[in-house]
Amino acid sequence: MTIPLDKLSDPAVRRLLSAVNAGDQSAFFASLTEDATMADDGTERDLAQWVDREIFSSHGHIDVQREKGNGRALVANYRNDTWGEMRTSWRFTVSPDGRVSRFETGQA
Repeated sequence: MTIPLDKLSDPAVRRLLSAVNAGDQSAFFASLTEDATMADDGTERDLAQWVDREIFSSHGHIDVQREKGNGRALVANYRNDTWGEMRTSWRFTVSPDGRVSRFETGQA
């Protein structure tokens, strides 16, 4: 069963994922700290390049299936035009100012 994004527990994660599904790159980057970092399947990636390739230019979309860790650890079905749909895990670190400072994703 999919959890609607507006029902996710953590507001920072909710804003970030809502921007993903809306295809709103400006809102996505506004949800991140200026020095945000990320990893994909355990490998550090250039955040701007990864986001462009895996989310925005390939029409990424996320459907959250489970959340834990106060909404900062998710299992979701993620799909884009490049890879199709896959089961993924996501972990988020949120800074004191309420923006995401790091996320890690990979196959679940």
